Amino acid sequence: MTTWESTARQVTDRVTGIARREEAEYSGGEPRPLGGYLATLGTYGVACASMVGVARLVGAAPPERVSAADLALVTVATHKLSRVLTKDPVTSPLRAPFTRFRGQSGPAELAEDVRESSEARHSIGELITCPFCAGQWVATGFVFGLVVAPRFTRLAASVFTAAAGSDALQFAYARLEQAAE
Repeated sequence: MTTWESTARQVTDRVTGIARREEAEYSGGEPRPLGGYLATLGTYGVACASMVGVARLVGAAPPERVSAADLALVTVATHKLSRVLTKDPVTSPLRAPFTRFRGQSGPAELAEDVRESSEARHSIGELITCPFCAGQWVATGFVFGLVVAPRFTRLAASVFTAAAGSDALQFAYARLEQAAE
């Protein structure tokens, strides 16, 4: 082993030891998959950097500002798509490798527990069962879409915004029916 390899090994061992101690202190005995979270953060960073690279390759430049109409459209669409991805029964096969079915949590929504068999499975499970967590990723995708393919993105966002509006009307109708009884 060369001196450089030996030094690299020592540094790696030291950093690994520090990371393990920090994780143990942070977790307080609870299963907190910090390594999985770090990988998820890295994936998000790589995805964002890749999107910037794609935008540059296709000659797309970010707008000087996002219009209020686009912001409203993307906000509602992000809310709806985040809930579809994280709670909808039809998308449960996408979550199944990372979750365990627990029951219904609301109208047309499932409650699922995160599988904790590995750090990666645990952190991905948390991401794909939490609409608040998934919302960041979904919003990033919509905003990237507005830069590289604004017409298509507005069309796709309109579908989810209309579905969110329909959901609100369904709940309002159900309340009216209950009030009429």
